[in-house]
Amino acid sequence: MSVREEFDAWAAEGRDRGMEERHWHTAKHVLARMPVEAGDRVLDLGCGSGYAGRALRETADVRSYGLDGAPEMAKNAASYTDDPAVAFLVGDFEHLPFADDSLDHAVTMEAFYYANDPRAALDELRRVLRPGGTFYCAVNYFEESVHTDDWEENVGVAMTRWGMAEYRDAFREARFHVASQDTIPDREIEIPPGEEFPTDGFDTRTAMVERYRTHGTLLTVGVVP
Repeated sequence: MSVREEFDAWAAEGRDRGMEERHWHTAKHVLARMPVEAGDRVLDLGCGSGYAGRALRETADVRSYGLDGAPEMAKNAASYTDDPAVAFLVGDFEHLPFADDSLDHAVTMEAFYYANDPRAALDELRRVLRPGGTFYCAVNYFEESVHTDDWEENVGVAMTRWGMAEYRDAFREARFHVASQDTIPDREIEIPPGEEFPTDGFDTRTAMVERYRTHGTLLTVGVVP
């Protein structure tokens, strides 16, 4: 199944709201770090339900664009707000419908690994972001997060599983300056006591602690020189 087909089905089933609730544990920390100011134009890449764009609008008077490859996801996202400064588009990461140097910031929350060609996506982001613009790339599916290695098989669509060094190298190849890279733990998800395991796909409590508290979400921040 293609990424578009998979996530159109998720949207039709209402699973976009569940993704929003789960991802918000770490997404709010990512968004709080973004240096957005009034008047900025911000792209939310792989927007899902559109929660990131809506949250950024509460932070500053920005113009937010959410782009998703699944039409039903973008349709749902548009239905969750009547804010005229929040727009949603259907498209792929490798062909962004924006002019050169036209955006101030971009963010992607748990979506970049679905890009058909992640290096081409980085090149496109480098093209549309102005000098000094930033790209905040947050993923919880990465090489060092050892308890996510079966996600591609479970989701049923192609995914890119880079390690931390690979993200840094790819950003630099696309002519981004790597301003920072760290991991953000999920401290809100409830982890049951050891006697309740195996549960929720984890054999042991230690594995679940490692997945959420130790590895969490990888955030790589690129800046256009």
